[in-house]
Amino acid sequence: MSDLVLFFSQNSIPYYFFVILIGFLLGSFLNVVIYRLPIIMENGFIQEIHLFLSEHITTAESISDFRPSSQNINLCYPRSFCPNCKHNLSWWQNIPIFSYLILKFKCYFCQKPISPRYFFIELFTGLILFICAYQFGVSWQAFWAMFFSLFLITMAFIDIDHQLLPDTLTLPLLWLGLILSLFGVFIYSETAIIGASFGYLILWSLYWVFKLLTKKEGIGYGDFKLLAAIGAWVGWQILPIVLLISALSGVIFAIILRCLKKLEMGKPISFGPFLALAGWLSLIWGQQITKFYFNLFQF
Repeated sequence: MSDLVLFFSQNSIPYYFFVILIGFLLGSFLNVVIYRLPIIMENGFIQEIHLFLSEHITTAESISDFRPSSQNINLCYPRSFCPNCKHNLSWWQNIPIFSYLILKFKCYFCQKPISPRYFFIELFTGLILFICAYQFGVSWQAFWAMFFSLFLITMAFIDIDHQLLPDTLTLPLLWLGLILSLFGVFIYSETAIIGASFGYLILWSLYWVFKLLTKKEGIGYGDFKLLAAIGAWVGWQILPIVLLISALSGVIFAIILRCLKKLEMGKPISFGPFLALAGWLSLIWGQQITKFYFNLFQF
């Protein structure tokens, strides 16, 4: 392993090529997680309801609507399949990037179009990991920045699909950021702990102010936890920048959708992707963004 690290340290092109290739492979796995994790969570929730009702209701008819899904699925089983015809894919039909190009974005069996999003996520993941490698070189910072990025990509797309930020992703990311701060990988513990606390409390406070004023819920609890996790990785000093970038990007995106008549008035949009974008930018270029911000307003 040390020889490989030394080789990559001295040869950047093979290092970047290796990272991009790993990014394509991991992007394929992220597609699986993005699709299956909400199903797994829903099945688990229904199983808990069924168990609770079966202990308190004796008639089977009363709980028939709360039976768990018969679809046995986890992150490893079943094998990858076509979402249209459900046919299992062969290995050559499941090669990241290349299979989509070879098959021309169509299922080999039913010939129905395959969503280009699968291809995009694989390509996007490779690009994101390349940027991490380019920014941090061959280092532990690069490795953990890639790990951070994978979590954010997964959560962003799950939130887009389901307006959901699972605790199974936000909380491990939060605790990992705090653990890494013990070793000063990006920031140190004091900054990370304050960042996690402030990240949660800022959105929690905005949630209750908005709810008291409008009687509506404007922000989800998953957003609190995601910003807390980001604060544990980037520190409390950059949280205002994170909020500014996420808010501006969210507003711009909403305006674009409204102009294209793709967003109905009053319909909520997921805030998680914009938090993820701002958090990632802050981890990769936090110092440069902060310096630009202060120079822009001459602080």
